[in-house]
Formats: sequence, structure tokens, C-alpha cells
Amino acid sequence: MPTKDKARGETLLRLARAAIAQRLGQSATEPIEAAWLDQPGAVFVTLTQHGKLRGCIGSLEARRTLGEDVEVNARAAAFDDPRFPPLSAAELADTRVEVSILSAAEPIRFTDREDALRQLRPGIDGIILEYGPHRATFLPQVWEQLPEPEQFLAHLMIKAGLPAYYWSEGIRLYRYTVEKFKEAET
Repeated sequence: MPTKDKARGETLLRLARAAIAQRLGQSATEPIEAAWLDQPGAVFVTLTQHGKLRGCIGSLEARRTLGEDVEVNARAAAFDDPRFPPLSAAELADTRVEVSILSAAEPIRFTDREDALRQLRPGIDGIILEYGPHRATFLPQVWEQLPEPEQFLAHLMIKAGLPAYYWSEGIRLYRYTVEKFKEAET
């Protein structure tokens, strides 16, 4: 008997895959219904092929239901991530889906760059960086590729369109955690 979390994860993954398949014109599976999908939620959907990123789009704040956010972000990761061409029907079988449910973001209070770096929790925190019109985030999973806080923050700066080691008192950092569910590799 699957645990509640495992069953919830399987539902989210089926919902994400069904949204992508439906957009590709493939027949939809049976309707996926669960009352908890109607609660507000923010998710990121990440697609990989053979361990390499193929698309990742998400929401940082809960602005719609969890179910709708999964469907919208699954389609966006498959077809609208500007780093990749739209997913083709031929690729779907080789594509693994991951759904990350985000907690609410909390501000990190710091005095300078070194203080901010000391407060980052590798492998735990997703980080949002904001500076004027610049904004970027890394999910906690990114720590697997960038395990050192200095490296993590430098790459996040670049993603936000800033120099890697730029610093200003106007920089704002927020942390969040995720509950992650990923399809098994076949």
C-alpha cells in the first residue's frame, strides 16, 4: 500500500505527464481527481532526458490551484522553455517528469555577501535573488551541480543577468524548500 506522500506524488506526476501528452494530441488518461489538487499551490515542473535538463518552468507563489499549476507548468516546461525547442511526441517516452511543490518563500536577513553565504543551506534551500528588475531562482536540486554556496550564488547572479560576484545592499534573497516527486528512470 503506497504512503500518502507517495500516492500524492504519483498523482502529481500523472497529471503533469497527461497535460503534456494531451497537448501533443495523445489521448488523455482517465480524469485525475483529488480534493487536495484544488488547494492553492506553487510548483516547478522539470523535464529531463537521459539525466540532462530538457525544460523547467514553475511558479514561485501560489496563485492558482495546485492541480492547475501542475498542468500549466508541465505544458510550459515542455513547450515554452526558451532554452529548448518544443518537446515532440517522439521525445515524450524518453522524458522524465519531476514535480517540486514549493513552500512559501521567506526573506533571508543578512549584513553583507559573506553573511548571506553563511546562511545558505546547501541541499535544503531553494533561493530567489532579486535586485531591481533582476530576478532569478534555483531549486534546491541545483545544489547537486553547484554544491558550494559561493558557486551557487555566483551562478544565480548570472542567471539573474548580473555579474557573478556583483554585490549591492539592494540585493534581496529569499529561501524556500520543496517537496519533490520524480518519475523513475526506465
